[in-house]
Order: sequence, then C-alpha cells, then structure tokens
Amino acid sequence: THTHTHTHTFHKSSLTGVCRNQTLAHSVSGFSLRSTPRIAASSARFVSSSGGMGFGGSLGMGGGGFDLSGALDQGTVRLNEKATMQNLNDRLASYLEKVRSLEAANAKLEKQIREYYEKKGPAAEKDYSKYWDIINGLRDKIHAATMENANILLQIDNSKLAADDFRTKFEHELMMRQSVEADIANLRRLLDQTTLTKADLEMQIEGLQDELAYLKKNHAEELAALRSQLTGNVNVEVDAAPQQDLNKVMEEIRAQYEAITDKHRRDQEAWFNDKSATLTKEITIHTETIQTSKTEISDLRRTLQGLEIELQSQLSMKGALENTLAETEARYSSMLAGFQSQINMLEGEVANVRASIEQQGQDYKMLLDIKSRLEQEIATYRSLLESEEPIAYSEHTFFPLHNIALFMQLQWQPINSGRWDMGLWKSVLRNTTDVRKG
Repeated sequence: THTHTHTHTFHKSSLTGVCRNQTLAHSVSGFSLRSTPRIAASSARFVSSSGGMGFGGSLGMGGGGFDLSGALDQGTVRLNEKATMQNLNDRLASYLEKVRSLEAANAKLEKQIREYYEKKGPAAEKDYSKYWDIINGLRDKIHAATMENANILLQIDNSKLAADDFRTKFEHELMMRQSVEADIANLRRLLDQTTLTKADLEMQIEGLQDELAYLKKNHAEELAALRSQLTGNVNVEVDAAPQQDLNKVMEEIRAQYEAITDKHRRDQEAWFNDKSATLTKEITIHTETIQTSKTEISDLRRTLQGLEIELQSQLSMKGALENTLAETEARYSSMLAGFQSQINMLEGEVANVRASIEQQGQDYKMLLDIKSRLEQEIATYRSLLESEEPIAYSEHTFFPLHNIALFMQLQWQPINSGRWDMGLWKSVLRNTTDVRKG
C-alpha cells in the first residue's frame, strides 16, 4: 500500500490580486489509476473564507485498485470531481483573460517600440547626414587647403628655380665684371706705358728742339763770321773752281732738318693722337660697360633681395599653413572619433533593443504555444465536465495534479513588468506533454 499526500494552500488578497503566501508540498508528481470503476475519497473538502481558499486530499492505493479510508458513494465522488473541474475551468478562464491582457500589453509594447523607431530612427539618420555634410565640407576644405599648399609649393619651386637662374646670371655677370676690371687694369697699365712713351717723345722733341736751336745759333754765328770775312777790302783773286753758295747750302740743310723735324713731329703727333683716340674709345666703351654692369648688378641685387624676402614670406606662410592643417586635422580627427564613439554607442543600444525585441518575440511565441496547449486542455476539461458518464481511467492514465497546482500558482502569480515566470510555464508544458504521452 502506497500513500500519497498533496496539500495546497492559496491565499489571495481581495484588493491587490497579489499572491502573498504560496506553499506547495509534493511527494510525487502524480498517481496511477488502474482499471477500477469505483473511486472513493477519504476526504475531499473545499474551505472558503474571505481571505483565501484551501484544498486538500489524501488518496490510498494498493492491490488491484483504490482503497479510500472514507465511505462515500460514487455519486458524491462524481459531484466533487465535477465541482473541482468547474473550479479549474473558471481558474483557467481567468488565466486566459490574463493571457489576453498580456497580448494587449505586448501589442502596446510593440506599438511603443515602433513609435520609438519612428521617432528616433529618422532623427538619428538626419543627425548622421548633417554630420556627414559637415565632414564632407571639411574634407573639401582640407582638399582645397592641400591644393593651395601644393600650389604654394609649386610657386616656391618656381621661385627657387628663378633664384637659381638669377644666381647663375649674377655669377656670369660677376665673371664678366671681373674680366672687364682685368681689362681695365691692363688698359691702365697700357695707358701708363703710353704716358711714359709720350713723356719720352716729348723729351726727345724738346732735345731735338734744343738741338735745332743750337744748330740755328751755330749757323747764325757761322753766317755772321762769314759775312764779316766777306765784308773786308781784301780782294783776292784765285783761280779756282766756282764754290757753292753756302747760304743756299745752309738753307737746303735747314729745310731738310726742318722737314725731317716736322715729319717726325707729325708722325709722333699722329701716332699719339691715334693711340690716345683708341685708348679713349676703349676707356669709354669699358666705362660704359662697367656702368651697365654696375646697374645690372644693382638690379640683380635688388631682385635677389626681393626674391629672398618673398622666399622667406612663402616659407613662413608654408609653415603657418602646415601648422593650421595639422591643427585642423587633429581637431576634426577628435571630432570624428567622438562621432564614431556616439555611433558605436547608438549601434550598441540598437543591438540591445533588437535583442530585447527578439527575446520578447520568443517569449510571446512561447506564451502563444502555452495558450494553444492550455486551450486544448480546457476544451478537454470542458468536454469532461459536460459528460454525464462516469470517468473511467485506464491503468496508463495519469491525472496531472501537479499541473493543476501549477495552474493555480500561475493564476495568482504577480505580473512583473508585463512578463511571467517562464519556469512555471515550462513546468506546465512538461507536465502536459507527459500527460499526453501517457
């Protein structure tokens, strides 16, 4: 003989509908009913009060059937079973009403989620598009600054090439200046030599003039002596050849010397004038060349100074632009990092919301499955209640008292944020599946 005792005590508050005390003691999950047409209940009572309801029963089984301690007839047992099934039916109907309310709450939650996506989705996209417009504008500015920097670098390279060209020209002009200065030095030496030659020729001319004066003086003295001799009274007749006229000879000699002197003087003057003109012309040409070279050198120096100043200004501008570009890149890199962190945070929130929605969808599907199974069981219980024939159980039929107890627990289970304890639902499903398989 095996004895199984099930005790269920429920207390339900009439104001809040929250289960305050639930006690469930199970010795086994069910009992077996063998093929016996009579079922006797030792004790089956329902105690109702303002605070709650109690249900208790004890069943005994042994041998080939049930042996209950009490002595109640079959009609009383059927009446108690019918009342129990009716009570369970009412409880399950109230549970279905709560399931409908949960479905309404789930629909409301889905509506709130859709409204949340409708409100937050476009705004986030709008913000992202605004940020992308700003980023594209900044990229365009950076590209423009890069192009401007490239143009400045190209101008700097062109300035460097022009400076190199001017430096080459300057070096060439400097070499020309040095060559001209060397030529001028040579011409000065030649001028000094010409001056010395001129002084020598002048001294020679003076010597020749002195010699000419001396010759003239000597000739005059000789003429005077001859004249004094000729003017005497002595007449001497000499038979001799006729003598040449000394005066005529002297005149011829004087004419020859004067012609030679004039010729030398003219030749020296012509040579001196020619050399002086040539030197003067060369000096004038070289002086003009020197002045032109000095002017070009001054212009080149001014141009070089201007190019150096412009190069320094371009280098300063380049450094300032590079610093500005670096600061801009650093600033917008930090801004992009902040935007990326916000995007990652929002994506994480979206992923969490999606995971929560998927979890709620799975819970909702599980509740729908439980609802369909419970509706099938309710239909079975209703068909049993409406049947007027006595309930006959085979030896393989299991009456799920634990499942009924779980139904009673689920009826008074408190709702927490619109969610039910899925462990109890799984227990109900497992017990129901065991009953169906049995």
